Amino acid sequence: MKKEYLGVDIGASGVKGAIIDIETGELLSERKRIPTPDPSTPEAMAKTFADLVKEFGWKGNIIGCGFPSIIKNGVVCTAANIHKSWIGTNAERLFSDATGCIVTVRNDADVAGIAEMNFGVGKGKKGTVLIVTIGSGLGSALFIDGKLLPNTEFGHFYLKGHNKVVEQYASDGIRKRKELSWNEWGSRFNRYLQHIETLLSPNLIILGGGGSKKFGKFEKCITVETPVVPAKLLNNAGIIGAAIHAFKMERKLQPI
Repeated sequence: MKKEYLGVDIGASGVKGAIIDIETGELLSERKRIPTPDPSTPEAMAKTFADLVKEFGWKGNIIGCGFPSIIKNGVVCTAANIHKSWIGTNAERLFSDATGCIVTVRNDADVAGIAEMNFGVGKGKKGTVLIVTIGSGLGSALFIDGKLLPNTEFGHFYLKGHNKVVEQYASDGIRKRKELSWNEWGSRFNRYLQHIETLLSPNLIILGGGGSKKFGKFEKCITVETPVVPAKLLNNAGIIGAAIHAFKMERKLQPI
């Protein structure tokens, strides 16, 4: 069985990728990163995506990609942290044309969650598991007995008393822009988790993304009853999950 797949994770600040062993989740290549173009239009992003793929000399048939948007049948439906011209664009077709490979695209938090549930602290966990990715925004992936409910956007609801979506109140991007202390930001993030706990009553909350690396700096601010733990795979989760998704999609495409 083929086990090497290229996974790409597109973020607001960088386009990252690596070749992954989908049996173990290990990186088989150096992790490469190219800055996300500004403005992040479809045309500019497609070129950056193709440039990254060329750096690996990738000869495989399929590439997995995590993308910061709701994705339905390969089409971008939202654009909170990317250029608005993405809405309605078929990202799978665009990236496939740019690389000459089949490219399968899924929400970035969803693929990060897939990785964490396969190879991280979520492995074997039953019940309701929520993964929150902390970065420029707040992403989410929801699993029920190990099965993904795709395209949740638990960073885009409104908290009472605030006229902006919650990721503009409690993301790591906001912490940096407003120069909040870890205690100040941790209290904001805890309020977000309290609302999540009321909505979902999860069995476990896993924190991923770049902000999760600093869990020790704000852990004391977290007061929810649900166990909250940092992700194991951190910034590599999106790449690993995208590769796993590519593997699963390639199996579906193979003739019976």
